[in-house]
Amino acid sequence: MDWLSLPDVEARVNALESLMVEKGLAEHEAVDAVVASFENDMGPVNGAKVVVRAWTDPEYKEWLLRDATAAIADMGFTGLQTEHMVAVENTAERHNVVVCTLCSCYPWTLLGIPPAWFKYPQYRARVVKEPRSVLAEFGVELPDDVKIDVWDSSAEIRYLVIPQRPAGTEDMTADDLMSLISRDSMVGTALVGAGA
Repeated sequence: MDWLSLPDVEARVNALESLMVEKGLAEHEAVDAVVASFENDMGPVNGAKVVVRAWTDPEYKEWLLRDATAAIADMGFTGLQTEHMVAVENTAERHNVVVCTLCSCYPWTLLGIPPAWFKYPQYRARVVKEPRSVLAEFGVELPDDVKIDVWDSSAEIRYLVIPQRPAGTEDMTADDLMSLISRDSMVGTALVGAGA
């Protein structure tokens, strides 16, 4: 993903933060605290907890697929763009991937800070038209008979992909299972593997 170099993004972020501090709209410490909160207190670990519960509790998984907003709220994850959630499940026959074609609608509480590529016009346009090619660029090679569904997040609805549970993980603890799950696997741009 060479759509925008990391130094360019960092330079823009630093310039924006400096301008906000200069104008008295924020303090460096406050910005650092917000970022730390999303990195440590919220984010992919929350989504991974939801996925592990779905993997290990069939009744919860059924509820999650039927009413993701309520099932996710039951685990204490609410607000910050999780008000209207839909969960979709990856299987051997179907792979799901999420995009926001208009901007970058994303369930922050469950997945943390959105990755830069999620906001890039190239990703937003191409994954809808050529999802198999885009997924291959992420290292996700799917058999030709696997159907790919692309879900378009919006201000009204956001998606969580339940990755396919790898074979051979039946005896793993919840913590071990959580270590297999990444943010990208809950967006659909990565697979989960027993050796991940």
